[in-house]
Amino acid sequence: MELLGVRSRGFSEDLRRAAVEVENACWGNLGYLNHTAAHRTHYDRILENFADLQLCLVDEESGDPVALANCVPAVWNGDPAELPAEGWDWLVERGGGGDLGRANVLGALAISVPAVHRGKGHATRMIQELCKLSERLGFDGVIAPVRPTAKCDHPLVPIGEYITWRDAKGRFFDPWLRAHLSQGGKLIGPCDRSMVVEEHIAFWETWAGRRFEQSGDYLLEGALVPIHIDVERQQGRYQEPNVWVSYAS
Repeated sequence: MELLGVRSRGFSEDLRRAAVEVENACWGNLGYLNHTAAHRTHYDRILENFADLQLCLVDEESGDPVALANCVPAVWNGDPAELPAEGWDWLVERGGGGDLGRANVLGALAISVPAVHRGKGHATRMIQELCKLSERLGFDGVIAPVRPTAKCDHPLVPIGEYITWRDAKGRFFDPWLRAHLSQGGKLIGPCDRSMVVEEHIAFWETWAGRRFEQSGDYLLEGALVPIHIDVERQQGRYQEPNVWVSYAS
């Protein structure tokens, strides 16, 4: 039986390197998300400046991380209407360049669990750990622009419709949304422009493994919505919707 403990990324340089490897392994097939303007400009600095807030669930015997939770301090007045459509990018921009002296919540950015460790409850454990961290800091709670994991199987369904779906037991259809709500999260609503990537058409052709010779919307494996290709401008735009969830106290 694994003996697990929670450490921050700032615990050691070895743990920091191991955490980077876990992130790369978990998100490699979605690496185009690293190309939002907010991610390129601020994300690495956030992980460095707030290393003590980046949580690692560690196998105490091997010292290896089996799950990660990344977050950033944020300012939110508790009004659901004040959570913007820009979602993830907004949190990162504020955390990387804003005045955080008034920070009163944690903004969850990602929870990463390697494939070999999935199905063991580690992801929900990390939700709990973020909420505990917020409480220790004296904050009002946690907000999260949640990436609904099964939405990629339904890329043409509008996010507002998708979050109304229920399974046969009457629970939220999406398993990751369901996990958040089972831990006490409250669904606020979609953030339609949570992660926006606009790049040259060649960038998208590399990720798609095909040529785009006509303008239009195209499906990309793992994407939650189609990418829009504009051949005349030689640009492609991916505008990923997430779902705001609040753990405000």
